[in-house]
Amino acid sequence: MHPHLRGLLRADNTSQRRIRDEVLRDRAIEALVHGEETITDLAARLGFSETSAFRRAFRRWTGTPPRAYRATSVPSEASAHRPNA
Repeated sequence: MHPHLRGLLRADNTSQRRIRDEVLRDRAIEALVHGEETITDLAARLGFSETSAFRRAFRRWTGTPPRAYRATSVPSEASAHRPNA
């Protein structure tokens, strides 16, 4: 990693891994709430080699397994009517 980028990340008290995890978490949540693909397919699309690794990561990120998150999450009325929500 370039020293300048390393310094910027350090100044923001973050890391490449934290940023990557936040992006993956947000993409997973969006897909679980609004999508219909299986958890196995979602895990593969996000780059996880095993579904179990995705489940562990998702639970670490949210405190909830992906299946339970999907079951209890309902898209908001406003976002359900926006085509690009």
